[in-house]
Amino acid sequence: MHLARRQFAALVVRAMETIPAPIRARMDNVEVVVERWPTEAQRTSLDLAPTEELFGLYEGVPLPERGITADALLPDKITIFQGPLEEACATEEEMAEEIRTTVVHEIAHHFGIDEEALAELGYE
Repeated sequence: MHLARRQFAALVVRAMETIPAPIRARMDNVEVVVERWPTEAQRTSLDLAPTEELFGLYEGVPLPERGITADALLPDKITIFQGPLEEACATEEEMAEEIRTTVVHEIAHHFGIDEEALAELGYE
C-alpha cells in the first residue's frame, strides 16, 4: 500500500493526538518526523539484520536518564518510517493502527521504557 507523504504524515499527527495530553506535555523537547526509509547508520546503530523491519526510531536521552541540572540538549527525535510501514500494511486502517502502535512504542522509549517492558505490554 502506498500513501502520499501528506496523507501518511496526517496519520502520524492523528496518532500523536491520541496520546493523552499530560504525556504530550512532557514531550516538549521531542520532534516527531516522517522519513521514507531508515538510513544505514540508523539500522547499524540498532544492529538490525538486513531483513528486520524498522517502523520507528527514538533518538535522544530518555527522561529517567537526565539529571536535574542537565546540560542543554538538542531535541529528542522520533522518526516514523513510511516505506517499511507501507510494505507491511495492506489497508489504510491497518497502517493507521500500526503507526499508532509505533508512535506509542517510540514515545515509551522517551519515558525510559525498554523493549522488554514494551513487549510485555504488546508494543513490540
